[in-house]
Amino acid sequence: MSMDKSLICTDDPSKKNDPYGELKVFAGSSSRLLGQAICDRLGMELAKSETMVFSEGNVFVRVLENVRGRDVFIIQGIDYPVNDNLVELLFWIDAFKRASATQVTAVIPYFSYAKGDKKDEPRVSIRARVCADCVEAAGADRVLTLDLHSPQIQGFFKIPVDHLFAMPVLVDYFRSKQIPDLVVAAPDVGFGKQAYKFGEMMDCPVVFGNKTRRRHDEKAEMLDVVGQVDGKNVLIVDDFTITGGTLIEMAKECKRRGARDIYACVSHGVFSKGSAAKLEKSPIKELVLTDTIEHRFEPLASCCRVVSIAGLFADAIISIHRRESVSRLFNYRGETR
Repeated sequence: MSMDKSLICTDDPSKKNDPYGELKVFAGSSSRLLGQAICDRLGMELAKSETMVFSEGNVFVRVLENVRGRDVFIIQGIDYPVNDNLVELLFWIDAFKRASATQVTAVIPYFSYAKGDKKDEPRVSIRARVCADCVEAAGADRVLTLDLHSPQIQGFFKIPVDHLFAMPVLVDYFRSKQIPDLVVAAPDVGFGKQAYKFGEMMDCPVVFGNKTRRRHDEKAEMLDVVGQVDGKNVLIVDDFTITGGTLIEMAKECKRRGARDIYACVSHGVFSKGSAAKLEKSPIKELVLTDTIEHRFEPLASCCRVVSIAGLFADAIISIHRRESVSRLFNYRGETR
């Protein structure tokens, strides 16, 4: 996705003559590369900070610049190690508030606990709600995130949440490939609404998988595919993948039904150990993911391609900083913020 030229800072937004106050962008230990990429798009330096982990596991964070009266953004994904990165984010928010920052925005590229969005069996925690409460209690003024597993998680927060979508970036990538006879496929009905929007942007039909997961072992079983894929090229879309299992099973089922080339894209590619070997053997020709997650259990499979969402986050940060709407970042019908 190309960055909106009207949003590029011609003057360094971190300078004190900024009419909206001085902007400071920091990155936690889980999102250093993305933080630097975002600052490169903003035309400013990544603010200085340090994180230390002591021998007994305690996390220590320190802000190395003056943030009194500043508009602060802290970029910290909640990916592996999930609990360590969540706690580090809370410490960053607390440190900025105690250092008298005017506003602290928690930029969470990947919110892993978003999967725990409901009480769907007895005696379990709604983990996403607990995390939302913690972020608020630490003192965050707002949250900026990307492709939550369930959009209603925004309602778990009492503070403003700006929920971005990687879809425009991914659509731009696949439009440039000009794949003929393309069909967009959702691996389950849970991602159906987003898949329909994807198909609308790509101007192609949509089919749906009927998936079940019988246990908490991250293994999915594809029962059926609703729609015509025979003789078509298929693009499977989803918000995240951990083992690649759902994408692979959907790809196999589409192949069994006469599909030609199989492509896939996800916003968040977690890829646990062993997923690369499975993807190498799968029918998936190309799997595209964004750079929301920096930790890798192992090298990516050869079919994987990474596209950056740094420009999208940079646009959102400068819009929030200037007290402007971020709705310009949603170039498909019906989405406003």
